[in-house]
Amino acid sequence: MSGELESLLYAGFGTLRDVMPIALIVVFFQLFVLRRPIANFRRMLIGFVWVILGLSMFLVGLEKGLFPLGRVMAGQLVDASMAPGADVVRWADFGSVYAFAFCIGFATTVAEPALLAVALKAEDVSGGALGVWGLRVAVALGVGVGITLGTWRIVTGLPMHWFIIAGYLVVIVQTRFAPGRIIPLAYDSGGVTTSTVTVPLVAALGLGLAEKLPGRSALLDGFGLIAFASLFPMVTVMGYAQLAAWKGKLASRRLAADPEEDQDAL
Repeated sequence: MSGELESLLYAGFGTLRDVMPIALIVVFFQLFVLRRPIANFRRMLIGFVWVILGLSMFLVGLEKGLFPLGRVMAGQLVDASMAPGADVVRWADFGSVYAFAFCIGFATTVAEPALLAVALKAEDVSGGALGVWGLRVAVALGVGVGITLGTWRIVTGLPMHWFIIAGYLVVIVQTRFAPGRIIPLAYDSGGVTTSTVTVPLVAALGLGLAEKLPGRSALLDGFGLIAFASLFPMVTVMGYAQLAAWKGKLASRRLAADPEEDQDAL
């Protein structure tokens, strides 16, 4: 118990040190630039204390729970996929690792609070044209595919820049043809989904794989999964918008070609 309390206090002091500059900047601009008193100072102070406490507990939880869980799962999956004493890595033997990578990427993205907040705002601003669940599923599919591909890259040992360059070429082409209103949201989707829930498990998965696979470097091969998780949601969100636009055009052409059919359906 004393060890956990010590970890919490250490994380608390570190969080206070990191958050204090933000608070000082806000107070400085409020008092000396805007020249207005701070409204509800007591409430703000209580909220600040809760922020410090919550972030501290979250950091301790990452250290004690999520990071070890991801690395243990990765190690167990590698041990189950490779023959004992084998020095040659065959990428086709790691089907369970790829399935786990996709599932963990999809599930953590759906649970990501930052993505939920952005999806709610997007639905509100678009007047309901962009559904919350449609956007969340599109982003989650992108993260799942990206992490799966990144996991395959770690297993095969191929250079990461090949995949990143190819992915951004696809994004550039999609940007040319995707509906203009979805492009900024698609570009932001990768950033908002790589946050508090997704990053710890994904980073731990990459490090665990690189440490367990022979000939892999935790520094060179273990990191980089977050880049895949940030890139591929842009592809899937723009693809989702392109598919929706294509279906809308198809329905309009069908209606223009046979308006009586639509009247009969009504």
